[in-house]
Amino acid sequence: MRYLPLYLLLLLPWSLNAQTVMDLIREMPTYASCNYHIYPDTITAQQTPPPAGKRPFYISHYGRHGSRYINNRTGFDTPYLMMLQADSVNELTPIGERVLQEIRLIMADTEGRWGELTSYGREQHRMIARRMVQNFPEVFCKGATVKAVSTIVPRCMGSMGAAVMELLQAEPTMQVTMEVTKRNQWYMNHQDRQLRRNYMTPEARKAYDAYIASRMGNSRLMEQIFKNPDIVKEIVDEEYFSYYLMKMGIFQHNTHLRQNTFLRELFHIEDLYRMWQVDNALWYIQHGACKLNGGRQPYSQRHLLRRLIADADSCLQLPQPGAQLRYGHDTVLLPLVCLIGINGYDLATDNLDELEAKGWWCSSVFPMGSNLQFVFYRSSPKDSDVLLKVLLNEQEATLPIATDCAPYYHWSDFRSYCLAKLDAYDSTR
Repeated sequence: MRYLPLYLLLLLPWSLNAQTVMDLIREMPTYASCNYHIYPDTITAQQTPPPAGKRPFYISHYGRHGSRYINNRTGFDTPYLMMLQADSVNELTPIGERVLQEIRLIMADTEGRWGELTSYGREQHRMIARRMVQNFPEVFCKGATVKAVSTIVPRCMGSMGAAVMELLQAEPTMQVTMEVTKRNQWYMNHQDRQLRRNYMTPEARKAYDAYIASRMGNSRLMEQIFKNPDIVKEIVDEEYFSYYLMKMGIFQHNTHLRQNTFLRELFHIEDLYRMWQVDNALWYIQHGACKLNGGRQPYSQRHLLRRLIADADSCLQLPQPGAQLRYGHDTVLLPLVCLIGINGYDLATDNLDELEAKGWWCSSVFPMGSNLQFVFYRSSPKDSDVLLKVLLNEQEATLPIATDCAPYYHWSDFRSYCLAKLDAYDSTR
């Protein structure tokens, strides 16, 4: 095992966040919506040259589908039905009438498309695939083998198809296969029912309710939209109305209506920031190493991590293995990042107020189109000292493992660390 001074290791995860959450929301309002955040159109991160003689030869990847329509009517119906009730008793201001008009437009556009990949989502995966070829031409070379696997959900299949088409345009001689089958669901989209049932313990519920108590609701918004907010409160739940209307306004950035910003601009940066805090804390409880529920939620992706390791062990025996690309979901990618401890997302705490200060910002992990790329390097097929670099959303990431060649890590160290962590997990507890 290679060693670095302890103080350097402790600083690595949090040094990535040069900006504050408020800064990011000002620049990209969709950052406030966590898993509805949008993948950047351009990536400017530089790639650190590998140690002398090492070249990329294999990529193992897991990516979330691209931008989609909202999964179901629930999120949209919440503000819509409240607005209809207020309108039925003539309680909407002129701004309120415009809000109702916008909601109707959004719902009409989404009807029959619930959960579908948008054209924007396909473009995201085309560009990600193009940059993979540009960054690692040694992997996606003439005659290279690429195996792509998707969950059985159409938006994931569409994301895979968009990426594969781009790869073949870049190098038509590559041997590319695509696979979609329920037989892969056990590792591609495993949802551990036992862990899911137990994430919101009484301790977690108490802490979460206390955390969000001062962060919900928006009396200023109520006064803008309703003539008599005090009267309307009998039919409009201020907290749910404000929260879901913000979500609706931001979610539209994933569709062809993203140029229409009227709903989103009803909210101040501080409103968006509070919504982010509420969601970020819930995602941490659901998928992070939260001490309030035993810190076991990331192990929902133990099967995927074992499969990634097993696939890599097999591919490393080949003279030119190419790439394995997998297309799935945010509820897989986030806990996988937490399980491995990428960029310090294995943070374990029972204090939700620590999340922001210590850099546990879920929006940075799983925007629409988010992806993990494990890039492998060696000097030749006989080189036993294989190196690994991890890219989270195409940016070099840190691991909780000592290394003498950061941001590169020795595969043997990474493999041993992950297997030891997996072997220590007891699913019966």
